[in-house]
Amino acid sequence: MSSGLRNPQAAARGLGAGTLIIETLVLVLGIQPLRVLGGDLSGAAIGAIIGAAVACVVLAGLLKHRWAWGAVAVLQGLLMLGGFLHWSLAALGLVFGLVWLYVLHVRKTILS
Repeated sequence: MSSGLRNPQAAARGLGAGTLIIETLVLVLGIQPLRVLGGDLSGAAIGAIIGAAVACVVLAGLLKHRWAWGAVAVLQGLLMLGGFLHWSLAALGLVFGLVWLYVLHVRKTILS
């Protein structure tokens, strides 16, 4: 069955890149409210947030490569492990991990 899209590969990449850019914005814009409300946001946690945001931007540009899709899934797992630095990292990793599972499902549907 055809998806009806002129370029399904580009549509899937656009969906993935858009999701990663939204994740980047959530990560970076969430630092200050977490510092104010969360109280115990350490320098290591802020570094992990910035590192994850940079990784999201880099991976958004690399989604033309098949391995990058799996690397994004690994990034979500690492964010969940970041919960040892601050609970909010685990929460963001879980939420965006679920979003990424949906993106992978849509990608599979579009490309099949």
